[in-house]
Amino acid sequence: MSVKKKGAVTSRRGFLKGVAVAGGAAAASAMVAETANAGMVTGRAASKEKEQPKGYHLTPHILDYYEKARF
Repeated sequence: MSVKKKGAVTSRRGFLKGVAVAGGAAAASAMVAETANAGMVTGRAASKEKEQPKGYHLTPHILDYYEKARF
């Protein structure tokens, strides 16, 4: 019969446990960072909405393009 090495099994299990813990920690930190950034982006977007109306509107650079595109 073959003799199993206890050290190899223990280290493999330890590695897999470490991978699972590291993956969970990475996912949790990404969620925390995303939640923190979402508040900052929402605040910036709200201030830009007040400055510019939604939808299509003529601006000087669009009018300039229309003039150059005429044949």
